[in-house]
Amino acid sequence: MPVPNKLLALAASVALLALSACATGFPAQVARFQAMPAPQGQSFVIQAADPRDRGGLEFSQYAELVRRHLVAEGYREAASPQSATLVVSLGYGVDNGQTKIVSYPSAGFGPRFGYWPYYSRFGGYRPFYYGWHDPFGWDYPDIRSYTVYTSYLDLDIRRAADGQSVFEGRAKAHSQSDELPKLVPNLVEAIFTGFPGRSGEVVKITVPPPPRAG
Repeated sequence: MPVPNKLLALAASVALLALSACATGFPAQVARFQAMPAPQGQSFVIQAADPRDRGGLEFSQYAELVRRHLVAEGYREAASPQSATLVVSLGYGVDNGQTKIVSYPSAGFGPRFGYWPYYSRFGGYRPFYYGWHDPFGWDYPDIRSYTVYTSYLDLDIRRAADGQSVFEGRAKAHSQSDELPKLVPNLVEAIFTGFPGRSGEVVKITVPPPPRAG
């Protein structure tokens, strides 16, 4: 197998591994600062951090996910904002993305200057050679680009009585998708994994993929 084809095979293997890793879960980074009281019947109300999200259907969908987690932790939803003992502020978003460029070896024709593996005619395999790589002619690199988006979810909880913060958490992740309906549920799951967590600790959490239907 010509050397460029070997490198192409290696690049393809790496790409397959990357896709396989993505299929195994949603990796996120979670930072939490907390002084959460033990659940003893405290009630909560969830509000949008961004006033533009208040009353929105999309926000309501994400707030429902947070509500379920808090109830599962032993807190209860307040009958009204006035009766809540805890105020939960929920914010989320995704940036415009950053373009990444990757260069792969190509079997085409064109000049290439750099490090290449090769087999020496004087015997044995030599790992690198600095100069022109030109086994059958000239070859050009295959350059591809993709976009990486950074998404985040902020969850802040304060005592309603005095406004004292008892939980400040942020989950963020990198992905090739900017679709919030797919990203936010995973970020919510990540921030509630091991909730409320150790104060001041930054952890990497992988949210398992949903079970396959069938």
